[in-house]
Formats: sequence, C-alpha cells, structure tokens
Amino acid sequence: MTMENERKLTIARAMAEAMAQEMRVDPTVFVMGEDIADLGGVFGNTRGLAEEFGKERVRDTPISETGFIGAAVGAAQDGMKPVVELMFVDFFGVCFDAIYNLMAKNTYFSGGNFNVPMVLMTSTGGGYSDAGQHSQCLYGSFAHLPGMKVVSPSNAYDAKGLMTAAIRDPNPVVYMFHKGLQGMGWLGTEAGAIVNVPEESYEVEIGKAAIAREGRDVTIVSIAQGVHHGLKAASALAEQGISAEVVDLRSLVPLDRDTVRASVAKTGRLIVVDEDYHSYGVSGEIIATVTESNLADLKAPPMRIAYPDVPIPFARVMERHCLPNADKIVAAARKACGAPVPA
Repeated sequence: MTMENERKLTIARAMAEAMAQEMRVDPTVFVMGEDIADLGGVFGNTRGLAEEFGKERVRDTPISETGFIGAAVGAAQDGMKPVVELMFVDFFGVCFDAIYNLMAKNTYFSGGNFNVPMVLMTSTGGGYSDAGQHSQCLYGSFAHLPGMKVVSPSNAYDAKGLMTAAIRDPNPVVYMFHKGLQGMGWLGTEAGAIVNVPEESYEVEIGKAAIAREGRDVTIVSIAQGVHHGLKAASALAEQGISAEVVDLRSLVPLDRDTVRASVAKTGRLIVVDEDYHSYGVSGEIIATVTESNLADLKAPPMRIAYPDVPIPFARVMERHCLPNADKIVAAARKACGAPVPA
C-alpha cells in the first residue's frame, strides 16, 4: 500500500540530501570535484549544495584528479571529512596512486595513527553509447584491493543511507553510483530505483546485503543496476512457475557472504549478475563464496552473467549485446532449473 506521505526521490537527490544533512551538523565535511558546484554534478548528485554551503565547502576543481584526490587524502588525515567525486570510474587510471597507495593504505602505513575518513564517489555503468573510457563498472578492481570499503546502491533509500554511513565512517569508502539509476532523463530512468526516502537522517549498514525479492528455486545475486535486471527476470520467471530470490549486495567490501550462503542453501541454485568484466571479478568471488562453503545440496552448477572480456564498444547494438539483461538471466535460470530454454 502506498502511503499518502511517501516522498519518492531519485538516487541523485538522495545522495545530495545525505551530503547536505551531514554538512549541516559537521563543519568538517566538504565536497569537491569537477563540475560539482555551479553545475551540481554531471549526474545531479551535488545539486543545490553550493547554493546552501558556498564554494569554500563545495569546490569545483581543475581537471586534475591526481591533484584533488591527493589533496583530499591530506585533508582527511588532518581532521576533515572530504567527499570527492571522480566523475567517471574509468578515470581511475590517472589517479590510482592517490587512491590506492595513499587513501587506502595510509591508515595501515601509519600504524593506525591516522585515519582517512573520506568518501570517493564515482559513476559506473554503460548502456548509452559512451564507449570504453566512460562506461565501465570496475567493481572488482576496487573490491580486490584492501584498505577501503566499497558500496553501490540500487535504490534511493539505500543511496541516502549508504552515503550517510560512508561520510561518518572513519575509513575511506568508495561510493560507486550507476549512471543508469541516477534518475537523469538523458540517461534513462529506472523506475524501480525511485523509492520512498525518509526526510530524517539515517544510515544503511555498510556490509549488509538485502533480500530484494524472496524466492525458493534459484538465487540471483547482483548489485546496482544488476539488481533491477534480476527483479525483472524474477517477475518473468514467476509467470513460468519458477520462484527466484534476488539478493542486493549493496556493499562489496565488506561482503555479506552469510546472506548469499543462506539464500543459496535455501534455493540450491545460484546466478550472479555483474556488469563488470567476466573474469577475475565479483561474480567469481560470489561463486567461490558458495562453493567453498561445502553446500553439498547444490542442484545445478553456479552461473554468471557478466560483461565479456572486451573493451566496451561505442556502437549501441554491440554494447547492448554485451550488457547483462533480464532475458539472459531468465535463460540461465531456466537452464539451472532444468526447464527448456527457447531457441
């Protein structure tokens, strides 16, 4: 039942609201990045902040990711709480030294004498013909490297709660938001991501997955956009007599392995959906989590639906062919459940 006082927000608006609420109560929180002040962010997630807090606390930076991410690390170690935007995760190549050799490691290097309480937010995902340098997810690249937490929301409620938790966390957090879920019209809008968001401040626990849909026959595990593909597949499968459970990881580091194991122990079947590359990634880690757990009652081999190990093409038809979608999940689930797969 829809309540009359429901207040539905896009992920972009939910992120901005979380930042604003933390900035109002904590003067050490500030935001910086390319086009985040006057423009409000290319993806809308800092809109309104400069007007309220001014350009001392909401800073447009030069196009120098190495410089301003390195500066954020220093500010964090000096008692501030920077929220820094790397506009596209693909740009990590020019600033990975600042991210991994500084942001992620300095607490360890200092023997715990310096925390690095900063949030690195960055956009992920393709589907709109922006080619190989603006369309990757790279979840596995960041999750693989110790020293930083990694989260990615699938809906606006989680987006606000995860951002609040990330800002308050004494550790560095990589906050990966999928462009297709931001609610920006030119990127398309995923209706399922626009949900009721309370006005008050709250946290979503980092490291705790959610059951987005309960089921009994097959477990579909994913994050961000993949969760919506899984939910659409689950609806289609229900019409075919197959009950699918959808697990929204929400966080990659820490990874809620217990929720995944419990779901697969119930269903006996596992499909992992990942818009990141097929090999050496999150999908393989989830499968390993299950198969290493001595779940003797698996009814079918685990399967993964991920991006092929190729640079992301510009041509729309080629990109769409490579991306995960609900139809691919339905076919995999039918195969896992022993149902005929249409030719």
